[in-house]
Amino acid sequence: MAQSFEVHISNTATDPAVRAEAAILAAHRRLLAGLRPKTALLTELRLGHLAREQARVAVTDYCTGEVRRHLAATDQALYAPAAGAAETRLLIKALRATSSAVGARIDALASADDADTAAAAAQDVAGLLTVHLSVEETVLLPALAALPGADLPLLAADFETLLEGGRLEQPAVVDVTAIPHGRRHPRVFARYARLEPGETFTLVNNHDPKPLRREFEATHPGAFTWDYLESGPQRWQVRIGRKTDSA
Repeated sequence: MAQSFEVHISNTATDPAVRAEAAILAAHRRLLAGLRPKTALLTELRLGHLAREQARVAVTDYCTGEVRRHLAATDQALYAPAAGAAETRLLIKALRATSSAVGARIDALASADDADTAAAAAQDVAGLLTVHLSVEETVLLPALAALPGADLPLLAADFETLLEGGRLEQPAVVDVTAIPHGRRHPRVFARYARLEPGETFTLVNNHDPKPLRREFEATHPGAFTWDYLESGPQRWQVRIGRKTDSA
């Protein structure tokens, strides 16, 4: 039987990385296309009381639903794998701060007592989100494409899975011994991001992962647990967990 091969030409539409970036950009466009007309309906038109109240409910529901889901999916699928790397740590910290600011304005929108207050909050959400997504497109995506160990097509697939309401795989054991050294840490940070408080997974490595622990201490200070289950000389096992709020 004749073998078939896929040929991908770098930086063209056949390149998986190009397709992955296009999928993320399309998700951004869909999100803003859903938000902007709802915001404009509340903030720019002279509506009667009933119609304005309906517009307030519509934009609030969209922000507490679609926008929050998008922000959460981005954090878990795109931010977490890059959170520990020296090249992207500060960028991810800044993006998370902006994402939190968008979330705070969504909270203000949801708790608004009147349409005028809601309109101001909705404008803030739309403005902040537009800038935030632009930074992701111009800074984050190129950084992820260049980051050793970050597989942009895989990250984009995880992102789309979360947007569609799916769940990512949560293996109890992450064995990185067969993975090239430069690609290990993003895999571990991505798995950590999927933990609920109190949950753990076991890392299997062929050396003492002290550099990884330093990255965790820089990225998640006081938020993780680290327990050696096996300490060499050929094999190390570490149980890594997310602390509970009371821990």
